[in-house]
Amino acid sequence: MVTQERGLATRRMILEAAGSVFAERGYSATTVADVLKKLSLTRGAVYFHFSSKEELARAVLASQADVPTVVRDIKLQELIDLGLVFACQLTRDPLLQGSVRLSLELEAVGLDRRLPFQGWVDRNHHILEQARAQGELRPHVDLVETAELLCSCFTGVQLFSQVMTGWVDLEARIRALLKHVLPNIAEPSVLLQLDLSPDRGLKVGAELGALAGLKEAAGQEGPEGC
Repeated sequence: MVTQERGLATRRMILEAAGSVFAERGYSATTVADVLKKLSLTRGAVYFHFSSKEELARAVLASQADVPTVVRDIKLQELIDLGLVFACQLTRDPLLQGSVRLSLELEAVGLDRRLPFQGWVDRNHHILEQARAQGELRPHVDLVETAELLCSCFTGVQLFSQVMTGWVDLEARIRALLKHVLPNIAEPSVLLQLDLSPDRGLKVGAELGALAGLKEAAGQEGPEGC
């Protein structure tokens, strides 16, 4: 068990270092040697977990699926909170920053950059399916179309925020996006119950932090707060 935990910790450390380098240099300009410079590991230790730069980049791309969420009774609130948590983590998590840069880098030849986008579409679609089952959505809403729209709009908003402010205003821009989208998909009675207040991200972050503390006390790995 200790050996397995150490292996998982080493893998995570490698991914975080790689994410940081990819975020700074991009895929084409990054080498495994660049990642090694950030680690007190041998090349063999890195290659034990990842056989190539391509495999390492794919793992960094896939890390977007690890963005945590809090299960809500109102599924549209869960969708809101997921977006705000992503915005919060993107400003401070080098691994997530590296994943986002790789997903947007046109020069990343050989990488399937569709992976994180499809992952977000699937995740959005799942939550929207639950929302429909609970009567939260207006009748005209197309689930696939809406899931893809949310993903594409979110991508544009975070890219715009990065260029303009270095993601300082990302959470505010995400809330602005959702304020325009939600009235078109949510039943009016549900819309009135949704919380898009400026401090919502902080509240969800604190909630995730508390959950992480409980899981850590129980010997489990839990989501980090913002």
